[in-house]
Amino acid sequence: MNIIKYKKQNNGSYKIYLENGQILTLYEEVILKYELLLKKYIDLDSILTIEKENQKWDVYYCALKQLNRKAFSAEDLKIYLLRKEYPLSLVEDIINKLVEQGYLNDLAFARSYIHQQMITSLKGPLKIKQELNDKKISSDIIESEIDVFSVEEQKERIKKIIQKKINENHSRGGYALKQKIVQDLKLLGYDYYVFSSLIDKYSFSSNQEIAKKEYNKLYRKYSRKYEGDKLDRIIREKLYLKGLVYNEKEE
Repeated sequence: MNIIKYKKQNNGSYKIYLENGQILTLYEEVILKYELLLKKYIDLDSILTIEKENQKWDVYYCALKQLNRKAFSAEDLKIYLLRKEYPLSLVEDIINKLVEQGYLNDLAFARSYIHQQMITSLKGPLKIKQELNDKKISSDIIESEIDVFSVEEQKERIKKIIQKKINENHSRGGYALKQKIVQDLKLLGYDYYVFSSLIDKYSFSSNQEIAKKEYNKLYRKYSRKYEGDKLDRIIREKLYLKGLVYNEKEE
């Protein structure tokens, strides 16, 4: 089938117009491989082979486009390409090619990811490690790179987090507040052995202003159902669960 026209596209591909009215969009690499510019002819029996070769370059350039936008781990990029419904075998081949060419590097990705999370988030090393593990970064790489998050750096962050949560607290006191902060620190990815000695240095006494506010809130809620000693007992039990003790005499 004779080729009657070529039209270059912005993405490095060409529209190939055939004499039967069919239009193929092929990458330059495919055109050169099959010498279509020289021959100005396509064997109809070869079109499927040419289109398959072209899809390989389609996956390749799609991957490069994403890598130019942001960093990917090999696993993240693989997931992205599979969501584009490219064949698994083709995606894996392209991933391997990009790794060989140096465009994909899990070590560099992990190093950059850890640095970014330390700057932009309150996450501790355990959470960052888990996120890298979810991205299929090898444990050897994770362990070698996470050491940049030193214990001293963690402690400085932990102290700021504890103080921030104390300042923002509006409903807890005493042991309940301390346990809430402990849980938050664990969820953020800090190891208990690192922050346990730090958190013990803070005072978590019952705040009368908070206690009064919670008392009034509970009173409005339960006074519709109870009264007298029973109402008072229920309110104080609820306050206790929040680590609060309300004493009107201290006002």
